[in-house]
Amino acid sequence: MFDRIRTAALFGLHQATVAIGISAFPVAVFARKQLGINIPVHRLVETTTEAIEAAEE
Repeated sequence: MFDRIRTAALFGLHQATVAIGISAFPVAVFARKQLGINIPVHRLVETTTEAIEAAEE
């Protein structure tokens, strides 16, 4: 039961980070081209993906 709740929560968190990454994409492109700053949203998405995969095992 707890595993199901944990997996569902991790999935929701992953979906939220993907949505944040998609919505922040124009800002990230602007920051990279105009300011030379990289915004590491991909790390957050990768971390949540790894957490989901570990929870499913």
